[in-house]
Parts: sequence; C-alpha cells; structure tokens
Amino acid sequence: MKLRIRGNALRVRLSRGEVQSLAEQGVVEDRLEFPGGGRLVYRLRAEKNITGISAGYSGNIIEVLVPETLAGQWCGTDLVTLTGLQPVAAGELRVVVEKDFACLAPRDGEDESDNFPHPDAASARSC
Repeated sequence: MKLRIRGNALRVRLSRGEVQSLAEQGVVEDRLEFPGGGRLVYRLRAEKNITGISAGYSGNIIEVLVPETLAGQWCGTDLVTLTGLQPVAAGELRVVVEKDFACLAPRDGEDESDNFPHPDAASARSC
C-alpha cells in the first residue's frame, strides 16, 4: 500500500493483492519504520454502519475508513477511485483511495508486478 500526503489531502493506493485482502479480510495495513524504533502505521479498513469515507490519526496510526458496502463494490468492479471529504479546523481533509496502476515507463528499483495493468499500456504514452 502506498501512502501520499500533500497538504490536506491523503491518498492510499492499493495493489491487486491488497485489494483482494481488503475484500476478504476487511483491512489492509502497512508501516514505515524509523531509526530508534519509531513507526507510522497506515491502515485501510472497511467498516459497517458508516456513511462516508473518513480518516483519523491516533497513536502513530493513520486509519482510513470506507463503508463496507462501498469497499465491496470497489473491490469487485473496475471502479478505480473512492473519494471522501471531511471537515477539519483548517477547512477540509480530502481522502482518496485508489487502485495502483503500473507505470507506463518502468522505474529502476520499483516492483510493480502486483499493480493493476495501466489502462493506457497499449498506447505509446509514458508517465
């Protein structure tokens, strides 16, 4: 799972295997380890009884919640992106969940073998 934070926008991208894990187990998580033992955990969880996509941060864990029915629809179809907005003190937090496509131009050191095929892979375009 990839995590991107830019301003008041949080984006998580999932590989095919991670989408499958979300569909089967209802949760996917990863972590970033820091020297000295610190760590940041980021998690995507399908949740019953919620109406929208949201994110929270507590105890060095970033957790994105998606309604269970919406997560099931997203996992089982060609739908690529889920987006939610939630109010915060400085305006809005934009939360985006996406399927991760392989890049059109391979990059050294990046394993994209579990990514979704890029829709423009047959074209001559590049990233």
